[in-house]
Amino acid sequence: MDFDYDLFVIGGGSGGVRAARIAASEGGAKVGLAEESRMGGTCVIRGCVPKKLMVFASGYQAMAEDAQAYGWTAQVGGFDWPRFRGHLEKELDRLEAAYRGTLKNAGVTIHDARAVVEDAHTVKLASGERLTAKHILIATGGRPFVPEFPGCEHAITSNEIFHLPELPKRLLVVGGGYIASEFACILHGLGVEVCQYYRGAQILRGFDDEARGHVANAMIERGIRIRCGTDVIRLEKSLTGIRVISTDGSDAEFDAVMYATGRAPNSAGLGLEALGVELGRHGQVIVDEWSQTAVPSIFAVGDVTDRINLTPVAIREGHAFADTVFRGVPTKADHELVPSAIFTQPELGSVGLTEEAAREQEPIEVYAAAFRPMQSAFAGRPDRVLMKLIVSAETRKVLGCHIVAPNAGELIQLAAIAVKMGATKEDFDRTVAVHPTMAEELVTLRKPVRTA
Repeated sequence: MDFDYDLFVIGGGSGGVRAARIAASEGGAKVGLAEESRMGGTCVIRGCVPKKLMVFASGYQAMAEDAQAYGWTAQVGGFDWPRFRGHLEKELDRLEAAYRGTLKNAGVTIHDARAVVEDAHTVKLASGERLTAKHILIATGGRPFVPEFPGCEHAITSNEIFHLPELPKRLLVVGGGYIASEFACILHGLGVEVCQYYRGAQILRGFDDEARGHVANAMIERGIRIRCGTDVIRLEKSLTGIRVISTDGSDAEFDAVMYATGRAPNSAGLGLEALGVELGRHGQVIVDEWSQTAVPSIFAVGDVTDRINLTPVAIREGHAFADTVFRGVPTKADHELVPSAIFTQPELGSVGLTEEAAREQEPIEVYAAAFRPMQSAFAGRPDRVLMKLIVSAETRKVLGCHIVAPNAGELIQLAAIAVKMGATKEDFDRTVAVHPTMAEELVTLRKPVRTA
């Protein structure tokens, strides 16, 4: 049978673009790609990139204060949100154009339209045009999830936060995950009065308990009000803001309420279930280790599969798919020991097992140090950093590394190489320290603080 394309990709985010580019440029495939919104997906347009630029912006007030302690005559005025937002939008336009250019240079045909799957080899565009493909790849990502409750229409999400005409003076962030905690820190750093509600006992569930407690304490010391064990009952629009009625009986008013209570896979309305593609209870596309669905010609990568929802993982999955199907190089995406960073203030970098998970697996030793780093101590800040290693008592392998510190994301990337290679505690010990640095603590931790 003759097809219009060898591969048709639905979704122009990081995973879909990588798969399309590799299949076309290195696999010799004829590739089409449909994107109903902006090219680049969540990461480039409404996620990692604009968020990290806001992280940078939010740190300059503290930098100016520290500069004074170091002898500089320095100060910053009020934050000009419209000016920053304008620069941000120009940068996102540039990145989107770069993504488009990369696809076109690889020979990929771009369709700026929503596409749905009609059968195992046919997609239908919003215009009604039907296109056939030997293989179809679903790479539609995820979207912010806001639960249904009275007044939920008054809430915003991380999608809208980048496009506000002005910053709110009082913001409530609902949620305790990394997105909620990052934006609580970002907006606080930009001068917004921030309160964070989380229904659980401590923010950043799933990360190492000691590390997430360290981050929470630092956020509170900086002036962010964190209220755990609290959820929203309803939101009511008032003349002066949004009234929030909570489960703990409190009643407060904010200028804006941002929900960051999780994300849902973007699989609805694609026609997948009718074809026999299995979806999970949250709408995630079920795939095997080769990213293949129950329909042999249909594959899926990235957040829509709800495996590990990180941009670099989606890219690896897309590349592995293209290598396997179009380059004759069978490749499985590696989901083991994936490092991650949370861009709170201070940042949290993590790779491998938490202390809690490791303790359930085998006997362990825990090495940790918490201290005031030289730079902020000199400036009179109370900030403390945490360096922590989880070590197997039997094999001596480092099972996990957790860092809470400025630029922890940069540090954990390098530590992750050692952990991925199977480094032992003695390998860390044999490495000469770089002095004076925060990271030298990772190779000077001599005695375990506890065993389990």
